[in-house]
Amino acid sequence: MHFAATSEDINNLAYAITVRDAIRGVWLPAFDVLVAKLAQLARDTAGAAMLARTHGQPATPTTMGKELAVTVARLKRQRARVAAVEPLGKFNGATGTYAAHLAADPALDWPALSSEFVTSLGLTWNPLTTQIESHDWQAELYQAVSLAGRVLHGLCVDMWTYISLGYFRQIPVAGATGSSTMPHKVNPIRFENAEANLELASAVLESLAATLVESRMQRDLTDSTTQRNIGVGLGHSLLAIDNVTRGLGEIALAREVLLADLDANPEVLAEAIQTVIRAEVAAGRSSIADPYAVLKELTRGHRVTLEEIRTFIEGLDIGDDARARLLALTPATYTGLAEQLAR
Repeated sequence: MHFAATSEDINNLAYAITVRDAIRGVWLPAFDVLVAKLAQLARDTAGAAMLARTHGQPATPTTMGKELAVTVARLKRQRARVAAVEPLGKFNGATGTYAAHLAADPALDWPALSSEFVTSLGLTWNPLTTQIESHDWQAELYQAVSLAGRVLHGLCVDMWTYISLGYFRQIPVAGATGSSTMPHKVNPIRFENAEANLELASAVLESLAATLVESRMQRDLTDSTTQRNIGVGLGHSLLAIDNVTRGLGEIALAREVLLADLDANPEVLAEAIQTVIRAEVAAGRSSIADPYAVLKELTRGHRVTLEEIRTFIEGLDIGDDARARLLALTPATYTGLAEQLAR
């Protein structure tokens, strides 16, 4: 029955129900599967020491699990933001004043009836609108989904890089063609496909968020056009989620590559050594004036071996306990609390 309703009284509720069900029934479950798979991979690789590459250069060792756990935490936070958005609905006539309703029956409590109807649909009632529901909740949702996608995009870039470094091996899929001319190749297509879909999703969803919050005076029809692309944005996001999930199931950690990388870069122990020296100076067990400068002279701009570093440690003005701790360090064991953090 169409009574005292403008088209937007119907459309805003239909869109709210559709988008709500798409997010809760499809997008969030798929996202949860991805996060759970990544969390399991983080736990499985919690003890896998690897060379960090801060600014793309050898740096303080970490573990693969810790690095992945960071992304898990970020994705969970964005997931909570997406799930927390309340779909709003309105049902108050052509200008939001209940004018026609009151003309038909001034004795009825039309705002109360409107609230009852909107909430019966499982939506939150928006009591004060123009002809349109203001779409702010949609903008909040699409920005949240887009930001979750940006975090996921960063994961794809990192996974692609780890694969290129040989940290992860790709498990060949039966029947798949890695390259049209190079039979040995297994392309990281899942992560590349996800990157592209996340970029498209973000472009559409951010555009929707920017456009939908504006409407001239009481009403214009720009939202009528833009909302027809909600499914496009969410669809690209869902394709990306599916590809990342599948990609995570088609890789295996090459622990020997990680260890070889660490062994080849013993200079990363310089941070630990100069920090221990500072602690010894503070405790009155060392007279070294500038620990950072001492290690900089030893390591910057040229390669050093682990044996050279240990010889250097032997000659340091520090206590015996500190010396023993430093001599026991290797790049692979210098991971701090990284493993505990990942678990």
